[in-house]
Amino acid sequence: MHTLIQRPPLFCAAALMFSNLVFAQASTNPPPPSAVAPPPAAAVAPPPIPFAPSNLTPSGVRALAANCAACHGTNGKSAAGSVVPGLAGRDPEYFVTQMANFKNGTRQATLMHQISKGYTDAEIKALADYFAAQKP
Repeated sequence: MHTLIQRPPLFCAAALMFSNLVFAQASTNPPPPSAVAPPPAAAVAPPPIPFAPSNLTPSGVRALAANCAACHGTNGKSAAGSVVPGLAGRDPEYFVTQMANFKNGTRQATLMHQISKGYTDAEIKALADYFAAQKP
C-alpha cells in the first residue's frame, strides 16, 4: 500500500508566495524589444478615383455647356444687365486662357477657380469651340 506523504503547510505557502512573486514581476516588467510588435505602417491613402472618360460628342459637349448655364445663361448668353459675362461668341483662345488662369489660381473668382479644376484640357477646348460657335 502506498502511503501519502503530506507536505507541511509551510512548504505550500512558500511555493505559492514564490509563484505570485514571479507572476507579479512578469506582468510589471516590459517585454524585451524583440518581443514588441512593430508599430503599424502609416496609413496609405487610397489611389484617387479616375475621372470618367470625356464625352466630347456634340451632345456630350452640350451637356457640359449646360453646367455653365446657371451663371452664364443658356448657350452662354447672359441675361441683359448681368455682371456675369456671356460666353457666346467668345474667342476660343480667350476662353481657354481664362479657364487655365482660373485653374492655376492666377485669376481670382468666387466659384470658377473650383469649377475649372473639374474639367480636362480637352473638355475646356471643346467648350471654347462650342461657345465660340454660339451667337451672342
